[in-house]
Amino acid sequence: MPIRVLLADDQRLVRSAFAMLVSSARDMDVVGQAGTGREAVELARTARADLVVMDIRMPDLDGIEATRRIAADEDLAGVKVLVLTTYDTDEHIVEALRAGASGFLVKDTRPAELLDAIRTVAAGESLLSPGPTARLIARVLRLPDAPPPGAPAPAALAALSERERQVLALVARGLNNAEAAQTLGLSPLTTKTHVSRIMGKLGARDRAQLVIAAYESGLVTPSRS
Repeated sequence: MPIRVLLADDQRLVRSAFAMLVSSARDMDVVGQAGTGREAVELARTARADLVVMDIRMPDLDGIEATRRIAADEDLAGVKVLVLTTYDTDEHIVEALRAGASGFLVKDTRPAELLDAIRTVAAGESLLSPGPTARLIARVLRLPDAPPPGAPAPAALAALSERERQVLALVARGLNNAEAAQTLGLSPLTTKTHVSRIMGKLGARDRAQLVIAAYESGLVTPSRS
């Protein structure tokens, strides 16, 4: 079945360009376009989208709050959110990940990379632009603001085994399952099982929230990342 994609951006020309790109992929369908966050939430329900490509800055309801509402709606439990932003230093990216986004990309990403990102997130994986992710999250999480309700609590790391902590640290540094498995001398399947157990113990929605939990707990610090 084609991936049902909803595009949310307040700029009509940007939406049209994304729509042409997504429609050119044989395994994707554009099922709606939203100009505000509120429209994105409504269309996620009515258009039965699998994935929302969400701009952060939008009128009426911004992309962060729209993401939060989608993530909190049990009827939209299968809907993934991929955030697009103009700048890779946008501190709102972390807020979007905390709200439930499964990843982010900057808008100047190459077309083929955007399509690959949609496929990755729709398949249930998290996607974080590899270059700025660790630097961005490390910098923002040093700010004196408490994580919002629902974010994995740092104290919950006490429930992790030593091996699970090792896996989490590698995930936080941007390694995928295969890379983490090679680093630790494990099989990819075993590593995948560890990641699933870690997510369950921390109450994390996806790998993006695991990255945040690792930094918030101090398991991974800027000096070591």
